[in-house]
Amino acid sequence: MEESELPRVLQQLWGFEGRSRPGPKPAFQVGDIGRAAIKLADAGGLSAVSMSKVAAELGVTTMALYRYVEAKDDLYIVMLDEAFGLPPDVSDAEDWQDRITTWAEAFRSALQAHPWILQVPVFEPPLSPNQLVWMEEGLRAFEDTPLTPSDRLSAMLLVNIYVRGTTGLSVNMLNLPPQEAAAAGERYARRLRMLATPERFPAIKATLDGPQDFIDNDPTEFHFGLTTVLDGIQTLISRRT
Repeated sequence: MEESELPRVLQQLWGFEGRSRPGPKPAFQVGDIGRAAIKLADAGGLSAVSMSKVAAELGVTTMALYRYVEAKDDLYIVMLDEAFGLPPDVSDAEDWQDRITTWAEAFRSALQAHPWILQVPVFEPPLSPNQLVWMEEGLRAFEDTPLTPSDRLSAMLLVNIYVRGTTGLSVNMLNLPPQEAAAAGERYARRLRMLATPERFPAIKATLDGPQDFIDNDPTEFHFGLTTVLDGIQTLISRRT
């Protein structure tokens, strides 16, 4: 494949563009743009990010920014690559469950640190450098299993979807102070007891008879679900063994 087939933003991230480009050295790199945009998004959410605001953060004109990123979707690619960085190193001595659990926990931590990631539109699988390293490490977690390459991709995506889903449900409450999160959970439970009568909603009523964490502010809830997902993958592995 010719490097020219790649969008310009990917050529820059991979270091293809500029290796023999004549002219003065650029005032900044595409990674600088990503970090400036992340600063805005961390402070005000994804809606706070615009080409003009990122340009102002860097002290350049908006037109100067378009020399590096041609559209907002390009900006998102750079932001995601910078926000995720590289995944943690995982020992080859660990079994596949421990390796994919470490991967999932790190993925969740990145989403919690930058909640706006969950708002970025996804139109195609990732192609930026750091994102492909994450994909590679997620797939390598299953390399000592009898799963086929296609099955490994499906298993990794299953874990990815679980992490995104659970984090998306709880991320707003996780940003609340512990006392406010606890109060919100108690308020929801009170209202649910009032509305979910045992005659009409017996299954919901049964959950109210014991301890519950409707706001999902407890890390053990995340690991309960993750373990359940991994148990399902283990069942598939056992069938293939």
